Amino acid sequence: MRLGTAISDILHAQRGSLFPWVPVLLGAGIGFYFSLKSEPSGAVIAGLAALWLLSGACAVQRRPLAFLCWAPALVAAGLCLAYARTHWVSAPVLDFRFYGPVEGRVIALDRSPTDALRLTLDQVRLGRVAQEDTPARVRISLKGQAVIPPPGARVMTTAHLLPPQGPAEPGGFDFRRHAWFKQLGGLGYTRVPVLLAEAPGAAVPVEQLRRGLARYLQQRLPGETGGFAAAVTAGDRSGVSQETLEALRQSNLAHLLAISGLHMGLLTGFVFAALRSMMCLVPWIALHWPVKKLAAVAALSAGAGYLLLSGGSVATERAFIMVAVMFGAVLLDRRAITLRAVAVAAVIVLLRRPESLLSPGFQMSFAATAALVAVFAALRDREVPLGPRWLRPVAALVVSSAVAGAATAPFAAAHFNTIPHYGLLANLLSVPVMGSVVIPAAVLALCLAPFGLEWIGLSVMKWGMDWILWVARGVSGFDGAVSHVAAPGPWVLPLLAGGMIFAVIWRGRLRLAGLLPAAAALGIWAVAERPGILIADSGGLVGVMEDRGRALSRAKGQAFTAEIWLENDGDAASQPVAASRWTEVRGALPVWHGGHFRLIHAPGARKLSAVNGCSGGDIVISTVPGEDGCLVLTPEVMRQTGSLALTRDGKLLTARQAAGDRPWTGWQPEGPEIRRLRLLLNGGKSQ
Repeated sequence: MRLGTAISDILHAQRGSLFPWVPVLLGAGIGFYFSLKSEPSGAVIAGLAALWLLSGACAVQRRPLAFLCWAPALVAAGLCLAYARTHWVSAPVLDFRFYGPVEGRVIALDRSPTDALRLTLDQVRLGRVAQEDTPARVRISLKGQAVIPPPGARVMTTAHLLPPQGPAEPGGFDFRRHAWFKQLGGLGYTRVPVLLAEAPGAAVPVEQLRRGLARYLQQRLPGETGGFAAAVTAGDRSGVSQETLEALRQSNLAHLLAISGLHMGLLTGFVFAALRSMMCLVPWIALHWPVKKLAAVAALSAGAGYLLLSGGSVATERAFIMVAVMFGAVLLDRRAITLRAVAVAAVIVLLRRPESLLSPGFQMSFAATAALVAVFAALRDREVPLGPRWLRPVAALVVSSAVAGAATAPFAAAHFNTIPHYGLLANLLSVPVMGSVVIPAAVLALCLAPFGLEWIGLSVMKWGMDWILWVARGVSGFDGAVSHVAAPGPWVLPLLAGGMIFAVIWRGRLRLAGLLPAAAALGIWAVAERPGILIADSGGLVGVMEDRGRALSRAKGQAFTAEIWLENDGDAASQPVAASRWTEVRGALPVWHGGHFRLIHAPGARKLSAVNGCSGGDIVISTVPGEDGCLVLTPEVMRQTGSLALTRDGKLLTARQAAGDRPWTGWQPEGPEIRRLRLLLNGGKSQ
């Protein structure tokens, strides 16, 4: 009884901060669902739904400690929500390599990592494929296409399509899950022209407006400046080169390309402040009208327009929800920026798209926002001065940039394997220009457009964007601008996030206890070991960890997989440099000796023919079938497993094992070759 009373007293002291725990518990249930190795049965989901209802009924009784029932209720709700979303978006996925006619409506245009223009099509028709087996959407890269079809146009071409591919290594980023929630059932390319089958209709007017605005800005602001302008106004990154994108990433300014919280906050904040100031200049209006609320409504309307114009991406949607919560609080005469407002925005985002919990954008944006709210609230409550009045804006900028950078750094390093060392400097030089020059100039250009004077705003906007690009290129060119880190284990980010959330939300000195799991997560990350041997599911690349770093079996080909492996190793080497680490014998045939087995990479029939027989300890990786008696791992064999990770002590991990049997994985049982491989790696002993 005393224990219950003590817990009740503690939680009573936390009553004002209980609501911020709602998205945390909801997210815990969603995260648990995505961590499962098999899909829950209908009976399990029904039981969890019953637990949800019973726990909720218990919680509303308002008895001592009854509110603790909200914890299992929200965790169960999160799991059920993720399950429902997964099956709601279910759509056909190709299970074979397709080549033939493709027809569909253009709904999006972007660029691939190789800088090729890509079309996303819906209302798809594939030659010789039944409509019930046809993916809802496909994405096609255009090779050598001169004419870009407009959004809303119905096009046709002849293309190569593949199912979404699995992780480049076991436990890595699973693109199949990402594609599942986007309903992308096929991805590929075409080398023939795309033909216009039907002109754009009225079904996608917003997309046509976005594309028209992007083209207009690229014409009026040529070069990288126009591409940058199109990205921050219309969400169209097709005009941004890979070189510029890399410079922005290495200077920690890539967030300026994504229309997210910064852009939405700057735009709506500028509209709110400008309108409120103008109305206050008229005494009668200031005395008789609720100028603050009118300005909030106008700013919210501007944000809604920006959301539509930008294409409504997940990041922009999330930013608009946070802005809507903030201005909604203004309309209700409540404090606009609190942890409660951040929690409301997080709950809305998770209810709409539970899968966004796993995205870097969700994690980084809410980490930065929560940290900023907590730090500035602490400074306000403790009345910590930020210097004289004239210096406070500069001090606030430095503090906010440092806090946001520190809060997002672990998540950025975990997802992108890089740490920009001069990101604070680049942001201090760029963010004020974005807020005081670029955004106001864009609004000015929009207001002057009906009078044909938009060139005034665009000229000012160009100056600001040129400055930001100059800063990005300069900072990214510094020696040691970026360091590389290895990918963390699966428990690092949950442990780190849990500790930091506790430290931010809890009140009192006990919040410092949250630093313990966060420190433990960083310690686990620091000693994490990378797989000794990695094998691509295509059979086209093998990577072995050596003292100098990972040695790759090929200097060319499989560039995407090679880049992912080296990034996850925290290795800045290029593929040719990594290939030079591989010891080659038998001429051009890559061989690696690993204790009681020998690994031979022989892609293609010519190299496979150079393998003169197989001993009992030979493992041959090839892209074509081999001789009888040889243990040859081909793409057909590894279709059962996906990519492979091997260790010298005989352990084998497959991508299928790591991902489990989920709707997006296409589970297949392991064949005799994989069972033989496990036996060989275990020294002839069954596992």
